[in-house]
Amino acid sequence: MPDEPIRVLVFGAHPDDSDLRCGGMAMKWRALGHAVKFISMTNGDTGHHEMGGGPLARRRYQETQCAARVADIEYEVFDIHNGALEPNLFYRGMTIVAIREFRPDLVICHRPCDYHPDHRAVGVLVQDAIFGCTIPNVMALTPELERSPVLGYTYDRFTEPTPYVPTVAIDTDDVFERKCDMVHCHESQMYEWNLRFSDPVPEGERRQWLGERLAQRFADVADDARDCLVQWYGQERGNAIATAETVMISQYGSVPDGDRLRELFPFFD
Repeated sequence: MPDEPIRVLVFGAHPDDSDLRCGGMAMKWRALGHAVKFISMTNGDTGHHEMGGGPLARRRYQETQCAARVADIEYEVFDIHNGALEPNLFYRGMTIVAIREFRPDLVICHRPCDYHPDHRAVGVLVQDAIFGCTIPNVMALTPELERSPVLGYTYDRFTEPTPYVPTVAIDTDDVFERKCDMVHCHESQMYEWNLRFSDPVPEGERRQWLGERLAQRFADVADDARDCLVQWYGQERGNAIATAETVMISQYGSVPDGDRLRELFPFFD
């Protein structure tokens, strides 16, 4: 166990967002004794074509808790309607309090440029909260942080207004099957909502089908980040990695030097 565990807080817009983008890293941090918490900033209550509202929100909450058990992490869900997240002062205050209470070294979230308005709102809210966390008279009943955490963004392929450029790329091959088990917990999304216009996957074939789809998805991430993987792992291993997750460090939080990056991402030889 590390003398001073790293504390990592990941914000996603919906239940399952953080699992897909950071589930492998979360397992690797936890295996080294570090603290990881996921927060879904909406309850996901519109993310289905046949059910919705309270029953779906409760179902999706239970899916997050199933995923949390697989990854051995803490998982919180804000009770905000899916599609209703806005970068306003009230939700910024909620975000500031959440960061202050967990006291993370590293915060990870969506970028503010994305196809989904909830994803964009998360990026803006977290960016604004990273600075607000240090101001004593903002959300004054929760003790402020002495300095902003490091802020990073999860992988995306959007290029407007600027393309995603990974700072760190992490080999997830050794935890990939367990990550698939984690994502498998989100049955309402993986096997229902995302297949609403397709034939259903037979129950006994679901996990294998999901694994094959995720293998291709995160092989694409690894290919997009190949230069970054080689930078961190060296030529031979970097070119052999099949699946990866990435983080792009933001200018808006504390900006780490190379040594601090290796402390925050202690996965490299």
